[in-house]
Amino acid sequence: MRRIITAFLLVLLAGGLPSCVNEKAQASPVHSNATDKTNLVEDKTEMKITVTANEKITVYELNSSQAAKDLYNQLPMTIEVQDYSTDEKIFYPPEKLNTVDTPRANAKTGTLAYYAPWGDVVMFYKDFGTASGLYELGTCVSGEEYIREMSGIIKIEKQ
Repeated sequence: MRRIITAFLLVLLAGGLPSCVNEKAQASPVHSNATDKTNLVEDKTEMKITVTANEKITVYELNSSQAAKDLYNQLPMTIEVQDYSTDEKIFYPPEKLNTVDTPRANAKTGTLAYYAPWGDVVMFYKDFGTASGLYELGTCVSGEEYIREMSGIIKIEKQ
């Protein structure tokens, strides 16, 4: 037993054990970087939604704001869409959206926005501009030409 302890101490004093520790320490950052890359991929996950109305599909890509995440988390939903003014369609999600860190909208054709004072989501089919309390949720990536004709009950789902 004394020989085993003596051999262990000699290996330790000779620097054998510290080199093992250094190899492990050098391996850790590589593992850490791999984890960081995985997190970056997760953070860049796109939130896309489809709006089906009159058998036509419009697709929106949401931004990464809290309000957009709140809307996304309420899906799927079947809801009534309404005309408002001469440039937009609106609907009222079941729960209000949190606008903290959500950019103000400068609405153009295809903008998906949230009008916080009334609690409605707005789909613009004409350029609009800005308004107090209007926040951008995302933009249309396909089917923009169908927004104007949306009517009645629509279905909104995660893509």
